Amino acid sequence: MNAPTDPHHLLPQLNLRDVPQALLDALQARFGAQCATALVVREQHGRDESSFSAPPPAAVVFADSTQDVADAVALCAQHRVPVIPFGVGSSLEGHLLAVQGGISIDVSRMNQVLAIHAEDLTVTVQPGVTRKQLNEAVKSTGLFFPIDPGADASIGGMAATRASGTNAVRYGTMRENVLALEVVTASGEVIRTGTRAKKSSAGYDLTRLMVGSEGTLGVMTEITVKLYPLPEAVMAAVCSFPSIAAAVQCTIQTIQLGVPIARCELLDGQTVAMVNRHSKTTLREEAMLLMEFHGSPASVQEQIETVQAIAQDNGGHAFEWASTPEERTRLWTARHNAYFAGVQSRPGCRAITTDTCVPISRLAECLLDSVAEANASGLPYFLVGHVGDGNFHFGYLIDPDSATERATAEALNQQVVARALRLGGTCTGEHGVGLHKMGFLRSETGDGAVAMMRAVKQALDPHNILNPGKIFSL
Repeated sequence: MNAPTDPHHLLPQLNLRDVPQALLDALQARFGAQCATALVVREQHGRDESSFSAPPPAAVVFADSTQDVADAVALCAQHRVPVIPFGVGSSLEGHLLAVQGGISIDVSRMNQVLAIHAEDLTVTVQPGVTRKQLNEAVKSTGLFFPIDPGADASIGGMAATRASGTNAVRYGTMRENVLALEVVTASGEVIRTGTRAKKSSAGYDLTRLMVGSEGTLGVMTEITVKLYPLPEAVMAAVCSFPSIAAAVQCTIQTIQLGVPIARCELLDGQTVAMVNRHSKTTLREEAMLLMEFHGSPASVQEQIETVQAIAQDNGGHAFEWASTPEERTRLWTARHNAYFAGVQSRPGCRAITTDTCVPISRLAECLLDSVAEANASGLPYFLVGHVGDGNFHFGYLIDPDSATERATAEALNQQVVARALRLGGTCTGEHGVGLHKMGFLRSETGDGAVAMMRAVKQALDPHNILNPGKIFSL
């Protein structure tokens, strides 16, 4: 593997740049109170949900408009100072850390739903709109936006990291659901990519290039995404299993039979116990699948009967059904709180998180071997998975002051990723590369592909000011 055992050693080696006073003066003159240099504000924008530590940015610009973003980037470009876009700070791989100094551009105030085209099943939003805000805005149209990574992330951040989440098995990821973008380039120019049309053969697919670029190629200021009709019937179910292997086998058979299940989430027994303590639920503390079915009443009933039969063949028991919105919300809130439940199960800990995704046929092998390694390590951990599309997550809970525990967690991470790559999978299904998986990207794609990515980066950002030090090094 090309990844270091402890990627934290990367940070001291990076070239931290001093921000010229002339730039700070120019930003203050242009933005006034929208440009903050107070330490508490800078520190807030210099960390995410990862376990990395880095110096905070030199200043934070709170953008209210595309023109604000363009002007801030243009000023930074004049001084060749890094620019780091910031949404809500929920990323997990160090995406928004100012590892080479620079200015953070906070787009959370750009939170307007600009245009709802219900007849075309599209909506255009500013990047600071969160997924919950978006669904609240469109619910009167009978439509919804299905991408649900758990956290109430911003649409801009979700597009930048190519997020997915619990509904991806049926509705896809941000890659499939972003139609068009407005982007501020490294020079401060504003460009548009894509249209609201369902397809196009016009030139390079710049929209797909930007989606997943993690702020290294441009700053997104408008995003047009697909909407979907709210299903006529929705039913959620919890089913317990005697083992993780049985739950995974049930998932594999469900997907291979072509059941159009909307969500299929796995929690192991100890993670269910953490969730129970945190969310005051009473779920059976065994390996568990949390599933959801969308469609007409008849189709949902057919899906349920099929999956229930598959589950029973694999030892599934204790089905619990949730048909009302309140019951479903209770179940999914508990699932979305799994990360926080894990962290709070060991006071003072930090979570070293990893995620991989493998072809569904190799899921059992990859997941069970990874669980065995985690158990043998002695580190506490939580395990959740969007197993319907072969994606799962570990959170290794470490004492942040213990170099030994950190090294153990990073070694486990490396083993999980190496196994996923051997089985035809990817080093990250949805968290993104950021800082943590730069070496793993080389292992997955090869030096030639990374060199091509560098060439694109250097062509679009020749002075390397857009979120430098992420995805790959220059």
